[in-house]
Amino acid sequence: MAVSAAVIGGGPAGLMAAETLLAGGIEVDLYDRMPSVGRKFLLAGRGGLNITHAEAPEKFLTRYGARATQLEKMLAGFGAAQLRDWVHGLGVETFVGTSQRVFPKEMKAAPLLRAWLQRLRAAGLRIHVRHRWLGWSEDGGLRFATPQGEITAHPRCTVLAPGGGSWARLGSDGAWVPLLEARGVVVAPLKPANCGFEAGWTPHFRERFAGQPVKAVTALFSDATGRQHRRQGELLVSEYGIEGSLVYALSTPLRDTLAAQGSVTLLLDLLPDHDAARVVAAVSHPRGSRSLSSHLQSRLGIKDVKAGLLREALSAEEMNHPAKLAATIKALPLRLTAPRPLDEAISSAGGVSFDALDEQLMLKALPGVFCAGEMLDWEAPTGGYLLTACFATGRAAGLGMLDWLRSR
Repeated sequence: MAVSAAVIGGGPAGLMAAETLLAGGIEVDLYDRMPSVGRKFLLAGRGGLNITHAEAPEKFLTRYGARATQLEKMLAGFGAAQLRDWVHGLGVETFVGTSQRVFPKEMKAAPLLRAWLQRLRAAGLRIHVRHRWLGWSEDGGLRFATPQGEITAHPRCTVLAPGGGSWARLGSDGAWVPLLEARGVVVAPLKPANCGFEAGWTPHFRERFAGQPVKAVTALFSDATGRQHRRQGELLVSEYGIEGSLVYALSTPLRDTLAAQGSVTLLLDLLPDHDAARVVAAVSHPRGSRSLSSHLQSRLGIKDVKAGLLREALSAEEMNHPAKLAATIKALPLRLTAPRPLDEAISSAGGVSFDALDEQLMLKALPGVFCAGEMLDWEAPTGGYLLTACFATGRAAGLGMLDWLRSR
């Protein structure tokens, strides 16, 4: 009789674990609480699916910060190069963009997911949607709430890959946390990652500029230990504060600094390509009958949202003080008060502690139960790093289960 396994969660980590198990001769039933699998994966690819990143493996690994050591072996086994080859094996071509990010040629997630699901079903994968995992029954079975009522499954072993705690509407709601904690599994609190932050805009600024990008700026701040963090790029003004790629890249130290000291001041250099002396000379240049707005636009190219940010930071009197104005253009203080809620974040930090797992990603407290994907306690910036680690940990959990079964 064939050995059966259950995979809970139909995202990249769960599907990769299922593929690995099927290749090892295991019968697999995959359960997902949503009406279809891969929903967060599809939404992430709506603006162009960033599969992975083409930078050198050594640099790639540093993107996982404090969890690089735990993920190193898994990424060595299935990192960016292997992931690209795997995508090509599904008949999907990829290309490397100017930022070294890797995308499917068609830029979309749907063709890749369709090809993958077709291959998985052909290999025998049984997919059960609208099945919400409820934990374990008294006899050790897996309990599921379904449209037809509660059912119980009794697989030989299980891979848990239900996602983190962001984007609950797509299936990642963190409902698994109390189920594992009740079994003695240590779970670090889920926190927002790759998220926006709140700033106290005036009503006028919010109404006029929410939704507009602020391009070519440098952000600088000091964390609670005094370490400086600097990043150049683009951010987006939102109704509540700021978001965008520049903000997401700094979100981990910003979030942790806010937790430590309650607020943080981000210094924005609105003209990173201009040195301070050039800015002072420009704002000090006689403007005759021209308005200050016209003067800033003609001499420095500052207009629209950047001009609005200056007026948020300075009084009318300070705007007409050349030295103060120049200093603020080069270091505009923006006070951030809180990260946005977890459910709005692109991803989540926290999750199952690696100390609760063995080297094969099996829970020490629950033999035969493996964990993968974003439910593990790691985080990474956007740029393909999140997806790559989800694939890598899914594969590692599948291989770990195969090894465990062979050993028994």
